[in-house]
Amino acid sequence: MTNVKEPITADQLRIVPANQASWEDLDAIFGRTDPGRCHCQRYKIVGWIWRDSTQEQRTAALREQTACGNPDSPTTSGLVAYVDGQPGAWVAVEPRSEYLNFMRNPRRTPWLGRNENSDDESVWAVTCFVVRREYRGRGSPTTSPRPRPNMPASAAPARSRHTR
Repeated sequence: MTNVKEPITADQLRIVPANQASWEDLDAIFGRTDPGRCHCQRYKIVGWIWRDSTQEQRTAALREQTACGNPDSPTTSGLVAYVDGQPGAWVAVEPRSEYLNFMRNPRRTPWLGRNENSDDESVWAVTCFVVRREYRGRGSPTTSPRPRPNMPASAAPARSRHTR
């Protein structure tokens, strides 16, 4: 028997710009995960600077970019979702031009062929999405995965020799 969690309903969910959330709430979402070490700076900091940056510098940069706790800030760098009033998820979303690592290295970007001198503010990018562990797997009923029909063994994909 699987442990099925009830989907989160729209009336349980509230999404706010990061500057309207507290830093403590954002820190609770990140926790000790990989995004908690990166703090959404991987695509914002150019390669050699990223390599030499410290955890404290990346944390300080995110804190400045989000302007958490400052609802009057004219800018922020993402959204925070609350579930029943508790911080539940974060998404980094900003104009593409804010992601210097994308802009400086066109081979890594999904929009090859763009005008590299353009800093078109109408094109936005999402680079990070973090959900607190207790809220994972609780999408809406319309987006939750459906059970797959039984597949005959002959139609199943071959196992990789590296799979144990």
